[in-house]
Amino acid sequence: MDPNSMDEGKSGDGDISSVMGFSGFGKKARTFDLDAIFETTRRTAIERSQHALEERQKTQTEGGGESSKSVKPSINTQKTKAAAAATSRKQESDSSSDSDSDSDSGLIGPPLPPQHTAQDDDDDDEELVGPPLPPGYTGSTAHSDEDDEDGEGQDDDDDDNPVKKIPDTHEITLQHGTKTVSALGLDPSGARLVTGGYDYDVRFWDFAGMDQALQAFRSLQPCECHQIKSLQYSVTGDVILVVSGNAQAKVLDRDGFNVMECVKGDQYIVDMANTKGHTAMLNSGCWHPKIKEEFMTCSNDCTVRTWDLNSDKKHKSVFKPRSAQGKKVTPTCCTYSRDGKLVAAGCQDGTIQIWDRNLSVHTKFHCRQAHTPGSDTSSLAFSYDGVTLASRGGDDTLKLWDIRNFRKPVNVATGLTNYFSMTDCCFSPDDKLLVTGTSVKRNEGNGKLVFFDRTSFQRVYEIEVTNASVVRCLWHPKLNQIMVGTGNGLAKVYYDPVKSHRGAKLCVVKSQRKEKQAETLTQDYIITPHALPMFREARQRSTRKQLEKDRLDPKKSHKPEPPVSGPGRGGRVAAHGGTLSSFIVKNIALDKSDDSNAREAILRHAKEAADNPYWVAPAYTETQPEPVFAEESDEDEEAEKEPEWKKRKI
Repeated sequence: MDPNSMDEGKSGDGDISSVMGFSGFGKKARTFDLDAIFETTRRTAIERSQHALEERQKTQTEGGGESSKSVKPSINTQKTKAAAAATSRKQESDSSSDSDSDSDSGLIGPPLPPQHTAQDDDDDDEELVGPPLPPGYTGSTAHSDEDDEDGEGQDDDDDDNPVKKIPDTHEITLQHGTKTVSALGLDPSGARLVTGGYDYDVRFWDFAGMDQALQAFRSLQPCECHQIKSLQYSVTGDVILVVSGNAQAKVLDRDGFNVMECVKGDQYIVDMANTKGHTAMLNSGCWHPKIKEEFMTCSNDCTVRTWDLNSDKKHKSVFKPRSAQGKKVTPTCCTYSRDGKLVAAGCQDGTIQIWDRNLSVHTKFHCRQAHTPGSDTSSLAFSYDGVTLASRGGDDTLKLWDIRNFRKPVNVATGLTNYFSMTDCCFSPDDKLLVTGTSVKRNEGNGKLVFFDRTSFQRVYEIEVTNASVVRCLWHPKLNQIMVGTGNGLAKVYYDPVKSHRGAKLCVVKSQRKEKQAETLTQDYIITPHALPMFREARQRSTRKQLEKDRLDPKKSHKPEPPVSGPGRGGRVAAHGGTLSSFIVKNIALDKSDDSNAREAILRHAKEAADNPYWVAPAYTETQPEPVFAEESDEDEEAEKEPEWKKRKI
């Protein structure tokens, strides 16, 4: 072979090795003797098992000696195993044939440390991931593994404990007004909060736009003088359903402008299914969880109606709750199931009635004695799994139902005072807790937010909110924050800086905006031109000159007008006033004529009317004929003068 070509090949290999970082191109493939490898492996396994048995016997005999004594056998064991592994590698290298001198090294790269083989062949036969541990670290490794297992167990316990997930370490307070906050709504993204109350106001709060002043960016009264009963964003978050004390629900956009108003029905129609809309006060309402254009309302006209956002002329369908005797029943709250296939309503007679959304005639599930008759069921909430239903009653109870077995409640909690017809209950995002609020009378304690474990229904946690009733509560699954509406006009937001996301965390970090400079410099000064020195007149030292000057002034020397006597003149009104009624009263009081004789009162004006015909006679001058009278003769006059007895004889 040409030495020049060999030199060129070596230089090429050098270039490649410098670029790639390793060499060994063009070598022959190694051949292995499988029998020798199997024999070496068998011997190594026997040696390892013997060493393992010796180790166990020593540990048992010593019976928990000092850690310094227990380290030495492990080091000796590691040395013995390392020597055995080196012997096996040497035998393998000797058994390989037809290999060049360059391939005697076997492995490419830096040599493995001696501890690696001993640690790979541990008694537990488990491979360690990561760099090799230093020698003599066996005992502490076992101890640290136990600690890690204990720590992981504690973490698992924390994860299994739903109370640890309640975000209540921090809170912010939004001042809605002074009256009860009866409605809360949060859009699906958690960017905006809307609150409504007994003061007819609806306020919009933007977490990203607020600072520490916590001011609402818009306030309006969409339903004039009607209390707000319910507020809810649609599933897309672009419109808001407003349910108030009147018979017509409204839909607003995100900025508060009117999008739709439901039509009002005819209250003189007996069958409520034949009228276009509600005819009495609304009680509650909510959006469909899947269809963004559909929403539902319930009213005191004993109906539950579904509506389409694109059709405000008539409702979509009607559900009519009925008692056991078939009489009308007023629904006080309503909701959809999580999949939107069921419609549930809580009624005043204590029943909970559930229909199939597409079949509005007969109920699918019906519980006759869910709560005390006559009490308003204030809230219904489906769990996220769609099987469990929670009901908050006006009889101070909270009940959990399985709709597959709807005759008896699964769990019942009592002693939860409820004074409002819209007190909420809701499930936690992980479906393990159930939350509701309690009511209190004025100056008789604090309203609480109470948490129940869904499985055991034990009261696991509670938050004292304020010295008023807790009416509304909402646990947003995306933000992991709890919104609460109270009876004294506050809306509180509870959050945890670690467990919560966005929402209230965005506004608390912003410093309060400074007032504009122009506003701070503005002062209430009233400057009159004649008060300035350049316009001020010099003071008169002499009184006589001032009197002469005033005499020449027509305004100052004008004689005051005397009081007006009579009907008034020159545009001035007399003392009796300028109204017609006062003028008539005055003239009636002055008129002392006696009108007891009607004939004399009429004939009193006869002569004046005959001499000066002004009103009636001129109107008939052209149409009335001229009167023609016959002249009387002398005989007629004499006949009239004769006595009556003579006329009879004739």
